[in-house]
Amino acid sequence: MPTITDQPDGGRPRPVLSTLVRYSPFLLIGLSAGADAETPAGQRYDRFVVAAPALAAATWGALGTLVIGALAVIAEVALALHRDGRIGAAGASVIAATVTVTCAAAYTAGMRVRRERDLALVRSVARTAQQVVLRPLPDRINGVDLALYYSAAAEQAQIGGDLYEAVRTPHGVRIILGDVQGKGLPAVEMAAALLGTFREAAYDSPDLPSLASRLETGLQRYAERASSTDASERFATAVLLEIPADRPEAHLLNCGHPPPVLIRSDGVRLLEPASPLPPLNLSALVASDYHAQTVPFGPGDRVLLYTDGVSESRDRHGEFYPLPARLAAWTATPSPTLLDNLRRDLHHYAGGPADDDVAALLATRRTDP
Repeated sequence: MPTITDQPDGGRPRPVLSTLVRYSPFLLIGLSAGADAETPAGQRYDRFVVAAPALAAATWGALGTLVIGALAVIAEVALALHRDGRIGAAGASVIAATVTVTCAAAYTAGMRVRRERDLALVRSVARTAQQVVLRPLPDRINGVDLALYYSAAAEQAQIGGDLYEAVRTPHGVRIILGDVQGKGLPAVEMAAALLGTFREAAYDSPDLPSLASRLETGLQRYAERASSTDASERFATAVLLEIPADRPEAHLLNCGHPPPVLIRSDGVRLLEPASPLPPLNLSALVASDYHAQTVPFGPGDRVLLYTDGVSESRDRHGEFYPLPARLAAWTATPSPTLLDNLRRDLHHYAGGPADDDVAALLATRRTDP
């Protein structure tokens, strides 16, 4: 099943507008030359041609800017000869100004192109690093279909403080979905540490309480060596899900996270924990033993894990998003379509993209092997 993401265009111009802007220097030269050639001698429009290479520097490279500057000079020479039969003092000053502007514009264009290449390289490296932290989920693991909706609130970022992972283990499919307190790079750093611990511990921890203890220990060790001064005060809410392959049930352990939603053909149910557990990295402050809950989870059943970016989304009246009610209307909807409905409905409910990171992971036990 696909991963659904929000990918804003970042304000990039539309193709038609982009083409118009790119070729505007040629349009300026043509219109200025035509107007100058067809109007009386006292009305001069050739001075507008000087702006053509400056416009070119915004969308063309250094060579393209020089070519456009050369065309501007040729047009000015032709206009001067057509108008006066010679290049007078006024024409020479316009040509000199065009040459000066062309040289400056070509240098600026070259610098812009180099910076754009450097930025593209940095973004490529950042994208690779982001994919190492949050790897794409497989469509299916051991009889469990997976679908994901993920959106980072930070501009130009693909990851934020929300995290997810799903792995196949000897105990069944194990999934984590969590939310690190805070925003920015410190939250991403802690999310990476938590995911690294989960990927290692999920295979050999005998049960979810043992896995949660490993995650707690991992975050405490991370806080001891982290560069940020508030790492020891930062925490993460998380829900752990285990789906055994040989039993029609699922095990959940919730560490201060919004409760998952069990979706069946006959309705939905919030899987509230019997006893609340503290978020990860707070066990030293709140003494509590980890314990999991077991729920029936047969073929065709689905469970939605999500972060507070979903449940705490508000409309213009300040009302929280009614997630269970929405899901109750989509019980017969296929998983990818359900998550796309959720994404669209959240945007409509909040009046636009969410201000917080959003993650929603839908796990479905297949009806066939």
